[in-house]
Amino acid sequence: MPGSYIWTRILLPFICHVINILLSWTGGWFSWTRQSDAMLRHVEKKILSCLKTAYKRFYVDIGSVVGQSDKIWTVSLNDESSRTPLVMLHGMGAGLALWCPNFDALAETRPVYAIDLLGFGRSSRPKFATEALKAEAQWVESVEEWRREVNLPQFILLGHSLGGYIATSYAMKYPERVRHLILADPWGFPERPAGAEKQQLPLWVRAIGTALQPLNPLWAVRAAGPAGRWLVSRTRPDISRKYNGYVNDADNVIPEYIYQCNSQTPSGESAFHSLMTGFGWAKNPMVKRIDKLSPALPITVLYGSRSWVDNSTGHVLSEHRPHSRTYVQVINGAGHHVYLDKPELFNKYVLEACSRADEYDPRTSTVAEGDTNKTEEHNS
Repeated sequence: MPGSYIWTRILLPFICHVINILLSWTGGWFSWTRQSDAMLRHVEKKILSCLKTAYKRFYVDIGSVVGQSDKIWTVSLNDESSRTPLVMLHGMGAGLALWCPNFDALAETRPVYAIDLLGFGRSSRPKFATEALKAEAQWVESVEEWRREVNLPQFILLGHSLGGYIATSYAMKYPERVRHLILADPWGFPERPAGAEKQQLPLWVRAIGTALQPLNPLWAVRAAGPAGRWLVSRTRPDISRKYNGYVNDADNVIPEYIYQCNSQTPSGESAFHSLMTGFGWAKNPMVKRIDKLSPALPITVLYGSRSWVDNSTGHVLSEHRPHSRTYVQVINGAGHHVYLDKPELFNKYVLEACSRADEYDPRTSTVAEGDTNKTEEHNS
């Protein structure tokens, strides 16, 4: 009997079955982590100390959107400016401090707000609905309640990965609030092709993915307990290295931050798990709902040329919104974390989108008033 068969069909499922039992004994996640709210606050402050722009950090009480009293952790920069604000939503497993290579440049000319999505980082961690569309709606309402409390009549909305998915869903429901939608390597847009994993992933990845499908994506970080920070640093050393030019002692500080963000109760992570069908695909892909986006809403899509995310979103948006303003930018040499891999180019294209938003208000302009079919596609 081949060794690969024994591993994929016998040993790996058995190991994961044992893990499932252990997880059920511990209430769904391991309690022996060294997670600390004080540590998360401290390490976030160390990361943000690299900023040259003055900033504020505060909680926004959004009430009982999902839990009894939900709060969203927020950082704001240049909030005295009268220009249209930029609101930033991070991706799965991240936190607002990871935008540090971008804050100074983006806040130079306008207010910038970044939040820890509900269920992530320092925000509240309520129990989301287990049905995909309900969990998605809860995230959208959490962003809307945050907007009401901060009192932003209209803003530019930027989302990375999962944040792009949530931002798009928000723009569908509250089009009057979004002046320009910026999608940075967005997750969850195309339909899952038949046999996608078989075509794209090696055998060992498919085997692990199948066996671990019932588990939350970052369960191993919590299962590692005190070794969680080490696990983060060993599995993704590239991320820490890219912060070396910004954050002092990034090789230790960044893994600690990512660990602290993900060693808590996996609230947002569980909600993401309910949205996905296979890690790379959404149960309710945005491609089926593009017609719900206002045709007057301008959209900028930024991709990394080396990203694992399907990069067809820009083309799909252009095809389904032929008389709308869609700008597509592929950044060579960047992967999924396009804001980190090529921060100067990322900041440049975001600022260009913000400038377009200053010039064009979809609430007062019709599609016919502007140039139609404004799709632009470039490689950098």
